[in-house]
Amino acid sequence: MANICSIWLKMAFDRPHIIQIPKLSDPRGNLSFLESENHVPFIIRRAYWIYDVPGGMYRDGHAFRQQQEVIIALSGSFDVVLNDGTNEVRHHMARSYYALYVPPMTWRKIDNFSTNSVVLVLSSELYDPNDYIENFDEYLQLLKSHQLPTESSNRPHPDRYSVTTNLTSTVDDCKIIELDRHHHANGNLTVVQDDTPIPFEINRAYYIYDIPGGESRGGHAHRSLQQLIIAISGSFDVLLDDGKKQRKVTLNRPYQGLTIVPGIWRVLDNFSSGSVCLCIASQHYDESDYIREHSDFMDFRNNLTTHPNE
Repeated sequence: MANICSIWLKMAFDRPHIIQIPKLSDPRGNLSFLESENHVPFIIRRAYWIYDVPGGMYRDGHAFRQQQEVIIALSGSFDVVLNDGTNEVRHHMARSYYALYVPPMTWRKIDNFSTNSVVLVLSSELYDPNDYIENFDEYLQLLKSHQLPTESSNRPHPDRYSVTTNLTSTVDDCKIIELDRHHHANGNLTVVQDDTPIPFEINRAYYIYDIPGGESRGGHAHRSLQQLIIAISGSFDVLLDDGKKQRKVTLNRPYQGLTIVPGIWRVLDNFSSGSVCLCIASQHYDESDYIREHSDFMDFRNNLTTHPNE
């Protein structure tokens, strides 16, 4: 029995590892992204970010019975400390193109925050307080009792949010939504998950960083992709165009997001220095879903109106 326990402990603790995320270099700001069951070995059900953390602070340790997660430094730096009850391993996170994969039943805490740090966590499960283990002694007892994590039944339904471009979609359908902000002296936390407050499943998260002040990004539309765009740090404008009407939205709060429906041309503009733009997306990357030229976008919108059944 002791051998079984030690083997399981080794398997559980050896599995955490650093994932190198794609980094698309650009003088207007670099971009990195992660996709469900591609760059991460699970379906992304929830995303949350920790910000406004005073330098040198820490976040209390806990483990999960079922939840898998990846942890990324979107800004600044911090340490993720993993403990298997015997050994402690410290991972210093300071690059936006590296993520730390943390499997279930792994005790972890985050500390050594630099000023203006932002932590992004992508999780395999919807929020469930019963999945948390918040007492280290209880965690050790669970390990000793050989209670292995079970496969989650909390899976998404691929057809639930099937979307086609709405013939009447306009820039006014792109809305600012207030996201939950959980206040804490050691850093605030905001969360979205694929049942609320966004009407789509999370299949990709990407973010733009190292953006020189005043630069522009974007300049495209999507045929079916839905998005939620958040200014994780700093501020920028989102210029929206539906072919007939234009609208400008300023994002400057990490607890506010702009939903963008399919069939809307958008440009990210007027970045402040040090800005980080996070986008939660409904689909994996698919070049055929992009409309890259504005003239093609106008043809696309006109074709929807004149040939609605095609």
